[in-house]
Amino acid sequence: MTRVLVHGHGPELPGLLARLTEQGHAVHVPEAQRTPQLDDLVARGWATYVPDPDPWSFDAVHRAGGEVADGAPASREPAEGVPTPGRVLLVGGGPGDPGLLTTRGLEAVRTADVLVCDRLAPLSVLDQARPDARVVHVGKIPRGESTSQEAINAVLVEHALAGRTVVRLKGGDGFLFGRGGEEWLACAAAGVPVEVVPGVSSALAVPALADVPVTHRGTSQGVAVVSGHVPPGDPRSQVDWAALATSGLTLVVLMGLQNLPHIAAALCDAGMPADTPVAMVENGSTPAQRTVRAQLATAAERARAEQLHAPVAVVIGPVVDALAVP
Repeated sequence: MTRVLVHGHGPELPGLLARLTEQGHAVHVPEAQRTPQLDDLVARGWATYVPDPDPWSFDAVHRAGGEVADGAPASREPAEGVPTPGRVLLVGGGPGDPGLLTTRGLEAVRTADVLVCDRLAPLSVLDQARPDARVVHVGKIPRGESTSQEAINAVLVEHALAGRTVVRLKGGDGFLFGRGGEEWLACAAAGVPVEVVPGVSSALAVPALADVPVTHRGTSQGVAVVSGHVPPGDPRSQVDWAALATSGLTLVVLMGLQNLPHIAAALCDAGMPADTPVAMVENGSTPAQRTVRAQLATAAERARAEQLHAPVAVVIGPVVDALAVP
């Protein structure tokens, strides 16, 4: 495996690290350039910190923010002379693997003047953006740095009203827990044309990549996709966990790792068997994907023991064992 050292900061850095990792390189970054964004990328397996690196000990050295590998564009200034009016494309980028971005989504990336990107979007496809495209990272790091939704809406509207084609690149599908509807409304209120480009949702793709069919004849006739961001019993919760516990549906819980102890307890209390199979898939579709299996009563404990970190898709139901080979 080729050992690569990456220096520098800037909007090119996440895309560069993603591309090098996907190509099978062992990517390292100097510990002295730590930032919250870089901490997040390291935690997701895209790079490893190294103290006081000797460049001569690596097979290759790349620099973000300047000339980067394989002709990746360094200039990120907005395009000039773009005819008005501008528009916004809400692009679902899929679960993370750039190969799962749709053809229409890739076309949008290649022709955009401005790309406004989430942390879970397939950032390596930014290499295919125009050399004069501007990249704006607005990812929300769990329990860390984030950009408010209002600020994101303002960025989309501002650039579109200036006559630019703006791609809002998200992970998964933007209309499933992606706040795509809020961005659509903000653009519509400002008179900005919007095109929705659906994406492959991690709610279905990530279980499939872990060999878990969310429906299976004779096992499950339906699936419920719910957000676990708000715990059961919280006044803000709109999920009827008690009804789900006895529904017979497969449950796919996104953004629920932190609240998994409360979710499992609520389901058990409402009648779901404690030995219901559970699969927890971390960093689905990326080189760092791993799956931890457990039972409902022990899932939260296993997640802690295995030191799982978001993003994690949690699948609950007998389908978890549907493809198990005796």
